[in-house]
Amino acid sequence: ADVFAPGTAPSATRLLANIPNPFNPNTTIHFELAQPSEVEVSVYDVMGRKVRVLVEGERAAGLHAPVWDGRDQSGRQVSSGAYYVRLITEGKIDRRKITLVK
Repeated sequence: ADVFAPGTAPSATRLLANIPNPFNPNTTIHFELAQPSEVEVSVYDVMGRKVRVLVEGERAAGLHAPVWDGRDQSGRQVSSGAYYVRLITEGKIDRRKITLVK
């Protein structure tokens, strides 16, 4: 779920740590937007292949917290290992390594 408290927009747009990490079966991906923006938050495998799109489209300024359930775009459970979360906004790409353990 996205969380936004009016008047509390962060000063920077950035991808924050996911909680928990390592995780099984779910992790919450936290990111902040300094201003309303077009956003894509996706999970990639270590080979750079897109596994799942978690957020796509316009989002308000503030803190957002989508949950990844360890499944790919087709709903299949992915294997244990390292993955990358990528936050793409207008003019910025931020990424963070996450680990799924079983």
